[in-house]
Amino acid sequence: MTETAVYAAGGVLWRVVDDKLLVLLIHRTQYRDVTLPKGKVDPGEMLAETASREIFEETGIRVSLGVPVGVSRYRMPNKRQKIVHYWAAEATDAAIRASAFVPNKEIAALEWVPLKKAAGRLSYPVDVEILEHFARLVDEGVLQTFPLIVLRHAKALPREEWDAADAARPLTGRGKKQANAIVGPLLAFGARKIISSPATRCVKTVAPISAALGRKIEKTALISQDAWEEGTSDARTIVGQRVRARKPVVLCSHGPVLPEILTEIAMATGTLRGSYLGSASALEPAAFSVVHLSVNNPGSGIVAIETHAPKV
Repeated sequence: MTETAVYAAGGVLWRVVDDKLLVLLIHRTQYRDVTLPKGKVDPGEMLAETASREIFEETGIRVSLGVPVGVSRYRMPNKRQKIVHYWAAEATDAAIRASAFVPNKEIAALEWVPLKKAAGRLSYPVDVEILEHFARLVDEGVLQTFPLIVLRHAKALPREEWDAADAARPLTGRGKKQANAIVGPLLAFGARKIISSPATRCVKTVAPISAALGRKIEKTALISQDAWEEGTSDARTIVGQRVRARKPVVLCSHGPVLPEILTEIAMATGTLRGSYLGSASALEPAAFSVVHLSVNNPGSGIVAIETHAPKV
């Protein structure tokens, strides 16, 4: 990130009513314009966390982020560049019913509009471009997705500074901060189930998200570093189960095991393997890659992969 740019994040909210796809536009009070929900990054926030928070603050609708649908860049009146990241996000009936939105000094109205009409209602060309990215997902039939979130454990004490079993190595102070920092972004992507290597550094990394969700951590040696070093790891079994389940999940493992996990996801979904897998698996501590798969046809290939690292 550059010092001169202003970063923001938002979403294209969508729902289906009577077999018709609708997207949400917001009418802003002060600017008297029509745009997409978005807002600036707060200090310490990751972009996905910003998108989820801003969508809720502006619309009252809680969503889980889906596939990324583009980045808009433009100059503000003060000449600073603004960079806005967008995700597709389904607004469920339950989330819409739970919304407590009322017109206010920032947002005058919310409007659900058929996709084909939405572009003509938006005030800014950069928003229309984002909607065009979104429309391509619709045309490809891959709008409804679920994420497999592949997470590397947070910063742990180095091996040379630890005399006991490697699997018992603890997180450092920075690692503990990283584990807390990724809770918001993992929730933003709809994380519900947590599967982890039994190593202490992995379990402690997902302990905060486990507490936030009120869900137990499912530990398995099949994605542990010890098993990988012994040649007995089995990411294929874990990945196969999660692809068939079609539910959001966090898989917390180790640097050397991550390429195997990403490769198995590609193979399980019939995706061509390429250099992108290396990039998605070369994660720094507490970073994660979100692999988006089609709910209706997971075997149709990976829809998108995005990688996020904590600001700690």
